[in-house]
Amino acid sequence: MTLTIGVDVGGTKVAAGVVDETGAVLAQTRRDTPADDVAKTRDVIIEAVAELARGREIEAVGIGAAGWIDATRSKVLFAPNIAWRDEPLRDYVTAATALPVIVENDGNAAAWAEFRFGAARQAEDSMVMFTIGTGVGGAIVLGGELVRGTHGIAAELGHMLSVPEGHLCGCGRYGCLEQYASGNALVRFARAGARQEPASAAALLDLAEGDAEAITGPMVTAAAMDGDPVSRQAFAQIGHWLGIALADMVQILDPQMLVVGGGVVEAGELLLGPTRRSYMDSLAQRGRVPVAELVAAQMGNAAGVVGAGDLARRR
Repeated sequence: MTLTIGVDVGGTKVAAGVVDETGAVLAQTRRDTPADDVAKTRDVIIEAVAELARGREIEAVGIGAAGWIDATRSKVLFAPNIAWRDEPLRDYVTAATALPVIVENDGNAAAWAEFRFGAARQAEDSMVMFTIGTGVGGAIVLGGELVRGTHGIAAELGHMLSVPEGHLCGCGRYGCLEQYASGNALVRFARAGARQEPASAAALLDLAEGDAEAITGPMVTAAAMDGDPVSRQAFAQIGHWLGIALADMVQILDPQMLVVGGGVVEAGELLLGPTRRSYMDSLAQRGRVPVAELVAAQMGNAAGVVGAGDLARRR
């Protein structure tokens, strides 16, 4: 059985693991990310790989990085939360470890884990995944392969237009899906609801000690689970916009499965219930014929490591 190492690089942590052919993580390690120092971030990755490779026959290394990756899967063109600009990450890590290396977008890596081993493992050849966290990420699998696009930066699903002239997005556009279906959007909706209808947000405001501006995502989830009307309405709002986007993907790609992942999906049916309703309503007559099943991701925090490791094996 061949072994690879998968590395998941985020703005705050570097997680790495030894991954076998079944997607199991046999050993793992974790380090903080010195995100403002390019060289130190690179060194942390190399140290993690060296630690896991010691005493093992490792075939290759896959690195999932939060950023735009070039089409050759060698260079980080831009990373929003790490000081990487045109960073030749593959070559650095290969030179330091003497192992073959591929670099992949972290959302693609996580989605690949769900396609191969997780929620979409029964799909024969196609899947679309939306990752709902602080922002909204995405990935597309067609014909059993990740869709990367001509320049390697396809499937930025969080930056599809949802509301013309809507909220300003961090990408510079107005009205992106990320501004309406993300964890940040959940908090914005909840804060607005608490200001407008404080009586209906009593449980939520209690958690925030009466300050609507102090409301956080975990508070919204906890209050919604206790039945807080404003918190539940905030989930309904992001589910509404997410469901419309999912229906758009069906109209364009007709995938076998739709997967929703990311930290916000841990709220379960608080998010998935309104998302499914919006998804089916948005399909209209298309809903009378077979359409993609909508499911929650299953791989959790291991997805990035497992997906990166498996993509390295398939390099």
